[in-house]
Amino acid sequence: MEDQQEQASPAVRKRIQDSFDQQGLMSHLGARITHIRPGRVHIVLQARPEVTQQHGYIHAGATSAVADTAGGYAALTLFDDESEVLTVEYKINLLAPAAGDHLEAIGTVLKTGRTLTVCQLEVYGVQVDGARKLVANGQQTLIRVNRPAA
Repeated sequence: MEDQQEQASPAVRKRIQDSFDQQGLMSHLGARITHIRPGRVHIVLQARPEVTQQHGYIHAGATSAVADTAGGYAALTLFDDESEVLTVEYKINLLAPAAGDHLEAIGTVLKTGRTLTVCQLEVYGVQVDGARKLVANGQQTLIRVNRPAA
């Protein structure tokens, strides 16, 4: 359970959500942010035929995309309004078929620095009854960059 003190400020939540809403891929996949805390973001991807592979599991590309995005926004919660982040690299282990009613990707900052930030990535397959299974985990390195001038 999340406690109120763990919530990101309304300004940070708005900045993260506004940025997320500009991502064409996340919109195309139908992903949505469900939790924004300092250093931690959750993204949900509903299972539907458009995001599956030939065996009916959610495709590894979709699984990886929501994991990468959750980590990126987790890092961004810790930076000022003039900063953005870009993924430098990530590694993901696909531990089990991505099955369930939906996936929940969780990005958690492990170490933040002036330039590089490292995040843990976890993706769970969640059943209708709420049962959860870890289907992927990984690690990501992000670089902090200045927001481009408008």
